[in-house]
Parts: sequence; structure tokens; C-alpha cells
Amino acid sequence: MGHRSRLMQMGYSREDWHDRPAIAIINTWSDINPCHAHFKSRVDDVKRGVLHAGGFPIELPALSLSENFVKPTTMLYRNLLAMETEELLRSHPVDGAVLMGGCDKTTPGLLLGAISMNLPTIFMPAGPMLRGNLEGNVIGSGSDTWKYWDELRAGNIDQDEWQAVEAGIARSYGHCMTMGTASTMTAIADALGFCLTGASSIPAADANHIRMATGCGRRIVDMVREGLKPSDFLTRTSFDNALAVAMAMGCSTNAIIHLIALARRAGFALVLEDFAAAGKRVPLLANIRPSGEKYLMEDFFYAGGLNALMAQMEDLIDRGAMTITGKPIGDAISKAKTHLPDVIRSRANPVSEQPAMAVLTGNLAPDGCVIKPSAAESRLLQHSGPALVFDSCREMKARIDDPDLVVTADTVLIMRNAGPQGGPGMPEWGMLPIPKKLLQQGVRDMVRISDARMSGTSYGACILHVTPEAHIGGPLALVETGDMVTIDVAAGSINMQVSDADLATRQLNWKQPEPIYERGYGWVYANHVMQANHGCDFDFLETGFGKAIGEPEIL
Repeated sequence: MGHRSRLMQMGYSREDWHDRPAIAIINTWSDINPCHAHFKSRVDDVKRGVLHAGGFPIELPALSLSENFVKPTTMLYRNLLAMETEELLRSHPVDGAVLMGGCDKTTPGLLLGAISMNLPTIFMPAGPMLRGNLEGNVIGSGSDTWKYWDELRAGNIDQDEWQAVEAGIARSYGHCMTMGTASTMTAIADALGFCLTGASSIPAADANHIRMATGCGRRIVDMVREGLKPSDFLTRTSFDNALAVAMAMGCSTNAIIHLIALARRAGFALVLEDFAAAGKRVPLLANIRPSGEKYLMEDFFYAGGLNALMAQMEDLIDRGAMTITGKPIGDAISKAKTHLPDVIRSRANPVSEQPAMAVLTGNLAPDGCVIKPSAAESRLLQHSGPALVFDSCREMKARIDDPDLVVTADTVLIMRNAGPQGGPGMPEWGMLPIPKKLLQQGVRDMVRISDARMSGTSYGACILHVTPEAHIGGPLALVETGDMVTIDVAAGSINMQVSDADLATRQLNWKQPEPIYERGYGWVYANHVMQANHGCDFDFLETGFGKAIGEPEIL
């Protein structure tokens, strides 16, 4: 009676809820998240679908995690959104959920929580924004920010031209329309089976997106009636498919961290070696920047979208993997066609001979690190050079444009103390800027190494996620300016030319940095976050940590 009377207090009648599945709509809208600006109205489209199918929609707000504005990084709060999502679904009297996300960390955060809660769940992707425009030329979010910023620093453009980029690079709501982390992770959610197959490719401003949102509302009601939960369709094959699709898309390096975390939540061991093998096996087929030449996600949609890409992949994916539609993914792509063959390439005509991702190990990164070879200058994929070490991002920014900086195009720039604990939160600082004196000489890429991440829209010979991180005493903490560093992407190796004896001496002299957090959520994060090669999840959230928790009893 107490529940019913309070529903009536909000204007509902018994007919609105009686014998109807209660559907949670987890909405990550906020006033400061441009990727989700349309969610304020799009949630009504989802509700319409729920009502049409005979459900009772309940909107529940969640952390928005605006990539553009949250400091120091949204990655610090991905696990908090995962916890919030799981507990929202556990604590409220709901039977299923529609997850509304898309901005970088919202997709993995929402899915992590939903996998752990294991209610019938469908993911509604935000969709990419429209192409950017600069004086009639197409420009892409992130990628062209870095490009034109370098030209500004080199003195090749002025402030008026820079402000024209600022005004034209983001022209509609929706997430980045380059193959950044947002486009990567929504495609992964799609390939895992969490979406109406192919939904992740629809631009946010397209009318098809409205229809898709309503379709999500209708489908979730049927899923509740069918009892179709994530554990019913997620298999190791699902994750292998998602990994293959990520490589064919030219994915963000952040995919590694998030996909490992998602797999471990679902009870499957996904490791760096799986990514290395997939990078060698799966060709880059999506000609989308930054790995591609000129196209953006809007072009990808017109070319046939994710369904066409998966059709081109042929036997590289298992078409028998099930999805939230209740049907194999192969059914959705069986009739898919590629309309623009330069945007979605065939396996016989890949975008690049280089893989979308490579994993390196050696005495500088015993537990691994990653690079995006398809977005780097090929001359740097086998390289030796002297290290120039920065102990923090703050130091790097203070020194990088110093005209007296001792640096050449062969120098290996190293920044440390930017990992999960050192950042904190492993910020996207890994695309270290090219020193200004080198920009003025025409240098646009050089080897850069860090324990940070980088934006999926970034590019260059940036070696990331060095594990163990420097903050906890990993070998990255021991390298010194002047040490010779050698990388060989084809061989999968990264080493500093320093003897084991010298490294042992340096380790003895190394001192643990002071804790960044001494209370609150930051303290929880620092004490429980795992390293990048384990997905940066909290140790206590992993499936194997303890017995699964059911819904609370209503007493």
C-alpha cells in the first residue's frame, strides 16, 4: 500500500503499473555533457516504446561523466558509475533496464554495473555528432584539435584561425565522430550483443536515432517477459567478436582497459595477449580517422555502418553469438551491404598494413604496454633513442616548449606518474606534445612513452598504459634521462638499455610517492584499483571476489 500510494502521489493510476514490467531507464544526461545533450528529450522516446509494449517506465538519473569537463579524468569515476548502476538496479523495484550512454566512460561504466546485476538490459547508444566544418573542409573532433593546436604552437596559424576551428569542430549533440573511445565502446557494446544490432552507428541528430530509442523501449519489455539477461547471451565468443570488431574499426587504445574489465565482470579471462593476437589477425577495415585517411562516423553510417563492417569481416567473427534481440548476430548482418567501399574496406583492401593495436613487453614494461601502429609514422615502429624523462604532467607542460630543451627528433619522450594511482585515474595525457622547437622544424611525430592513457581521437607513436605504473615502483620509475630506449613493434618489445644491476640499485634508492588521497572515494579508488592490464576495475567488484548478491527482499 505504501508503494502504491506514493505512485499515486505522482499522478499514476493503478492501470499504469498493474501487471506491467517496471523498466528502469538509467539516464546519464546533464547540463554539462554535450555528448548526451539530446538525452533530456530522447528519454521520452524510450519511454514511449516502453509504454507501447505494455511496460511501466521509471527514469533514474546517474553520473553523467562528461569527458570534456570532469577533472582530472572521467576514468577516475568509471567504477563509481558502475557501482551506482548496479545498486540503482538492485535497490529499486524494477524488472529490466535501458542504459542511456555513449560519452567515453559511460558505456563501460553502465555495462559493468549491468553485467554484475544481471537484469534484462539493453544499451541505447548516444550516437556520434555530425561532421565538423572549417571553411568548407571536414574536420573531426579531437584529431583536428591536436593537429591545429600543433600548427598554432608552430606559428603556422593565428588566433582567428584557431577560433574558427573551435567554432566548427563540434556542430551538434552526440559523442566524438572520429574513431575515439566513444565510437569504439558503443561499437563494442553493439558487437557484444547489448544493442539493437547496428544501432551504435546512427548519428545522434538523425531521425533514425529517435526510432532506435523507441525500439529499445519496446524491446526491453519483451526481454523481461522472455527473461533474457546478460548472462544468457554473453559468452567468451561474444568478447572475441567484440575484440575483433574493435580491431577492424581501428579502435581507441582505451578499448583494452574497458574490454578486459567487462570480460572479467562476466567471468571470462581476457588478457593482453588476446589483443596482440587479434591485432595480427584482424585487418583495419574502417577508414575512419585517426587511423583512417579522411572519413568520420557520419560517413561510416552512410556506408552501411557496423552491420556492413561485420559482414565484411566474414569468418573473423562468430555469427552464431546471441544478442539482446534473442537472435544470432549473423541474422542482423546477413543482408548488410557496403555502400561506400572506400569507407568500409574489404579484407583484400585494408586501410593499413599496420594493426590497430600492438602490445609490447620488456624491462620497461614487464606486464605490458600498448601502441596504435596504424596511427603512427611507420619509421618510428622500430626505434632507439635517448630518454628525456618528465616526472609529472605538470613538469612536462612547464618544460616542453623551452627553447633550450635538449631534444631531437630521435629523443624518446617519457612521462611518468600518470597511471591509475599516480594520475590519479590514469588521465588521457599520453599524447605528449611535440616540443615547440621541433614543431618549428617540421617534426609531427616522435616516440612518447607513459603510464597514462590517451584519447581515442589521438594519434602518433605514443606508447601507453606502461604496467606496472611508476607510482607503485614499476620500472618506468627507474628510467633516467639519457638512458637508451629501444622499441620494436613487430617484435613486441620495449627495453631500456640499462643493466639489471643498475636497475636493482635504482630500485633500492626509489621512494614511494606520498598518497594523493587520504579519505573519501579517492582513498577507496587508490586502495582498490587494479593495474591497466587487469582493466582498472576495483578488486572487490570483480565477479570472483565473492558470492553474487541478489535483490533485497521486500519485508
